[in-house]
Amino acid sequence: MENSYLAFPFAGLALLYVRRTLDTATRLPAWDNVLKKYWLVGGISLGIAAVTSTDISELFWVAAFVAIGLLSWLERHYRPARMLLLALAPFVTIFLFFKLIKWLLPTFYKEYEVYFGSTIGFAVLWLIVFFFIANRQKKDLIKLQEERSQERDVEASLRRIEAEQRRRIEERKAELEAQVSERTAEITRQKEELEQTLVELKATQNQLVHSEKMASLGELTAGIAHEIQNPLNFVNNFSEVSVELLDELAEEQQKASRDPELEAELLTDLRQNLQKISQHGGRASSIVRGMLQHSRASTGQREPTDLNALADEYLRLAYHGLRAKDKTFNAQFSTDLDPDLGLVTVVSQDMGRVLLNLITNAFYAVRQRQKEQSTPEKTAYQPTVRVQTRCQNGKAEIRVIDNGTGIPESAMSKIFMPFFTTKPTGEGTGLGLSMAYDIVTKGHSGTLSVESQEGEGTTFIITLPA
Repeated sequence: MENSYLAFPFAGLALLYVRRTLDTATRLPAWDNVLKKYWLVGGISLGIAAVTSTDISELFWVAAFVAIGLLSWLERHYRPARMLLLALAPFVTIFLFFKLIKWLLPTFYKEYEVYFGSTIGFAVLWLIVFFFIANRQKKDLIKLQEERSQERDVEASLRRIEAEQRRRIEERKAELEAQVSERTAEITRQKEELEQTLVELKATQNQLVHSEKMASLGELTAGIAHEIQNPLNFVNNFSEVSVELLDELAEEQQKASRDPELEAELLTDLRQNLQKISQHGGRASSIVRGMLQHSRASTGQREPTDLNALADEYLRLAYHGLRAKDKTFNAQFSTDLDPDLGLVTVVSQDMGRVLLNLITNAFYAVRQRQKEQSTPEKTAYQPTVRVQTRCQNGKAEIRVIDNGTGIPESAMSKIFMPFFTTKPTGEGTGLGLSMAYDIVTKGHSGTLSVESQEGEGTTFIITLPA
């Protein structure tokens, strides 16, 4: 009975500590109201135990541990609650295990009671240490909340200062406008002249941009003419074979003694041929659809896009487009595509133009280097273009790599400037890389960078938010 008198207040203090640590009055008000009744219910239970001379100390501790464990589990996303769970788990486990041993093997328990008591002592020490840690974490959270409150106050002060500065700026602006009004006539005339010049420049620029797009479309169309021939050949071949299979099937069905196995085999072959026809027909449709998307004006509508498929398709189309203009040109091209890249939300028409421009430039660079190989020791040069995709640090990365002529160091800082080109006069407008840079950086919040070594090759790197 003496243990009950000690367990009752200590269990109550433990519950009070948990209520404060977990802030149950705010976070779990319904449970907090229940815990407030502990002293009343516990006092009544203690009175009944005193009358009946019953030791109910373990009941107090079990009730306290159950309440602490339940509250900690309900608030397990709250850091102090997780610490309480870690503190309570060893103690409750050891406590219940020893009670089970005491009940099942009383002689064994009595023989090693001292060791069991030491283990309980360590568990209690563990419990106390983690209670202190949980308390410390709560203080840290309170301190962090206070710091955030102070930051909000500072931000409010900064906003007031900014508002005052804006007011002063507006006053100064009004003064300046009054001064400028005296020279309005002259400035208006100059403005009209500049606007007329700007209109003419924009018209010229639009013509150049259109020329660049049409040149890109021409290269794409030439590549498609070659690329689309393969799936069409497959469709024709499989169609002819399917007709022959149907004839064989019809002959077999006309026989008096039909061979079910042969009929099943013919149907299987026919089904496979139809699947191949569908597959290659879909490939041809995909190529045509890509050409139509590339040729029409961009809608600016972003949609989940398979960049791996886009890069692979435009790599082959760019190569065949160049081959259409120069039958003597041959190069190796390959892909290194990350299967984990997934779908990336982009404007597919615009990103296709970017890839086509970069890959076409890469093939142009390796063709130029191939033409420059004149000495015997350089005849082993193999023109190579590679497209690589990766998903790194939450970003999609596309690399267009070539072993062509490279870019001179003096041109690296100007490579993305409008109308700047390293190609001979008449072979480039200087708008391709500039347009690609704007599409990636302004249109997709990404980056477009270049790494190059003159005479060795160039790598263009596109990064996009994945």
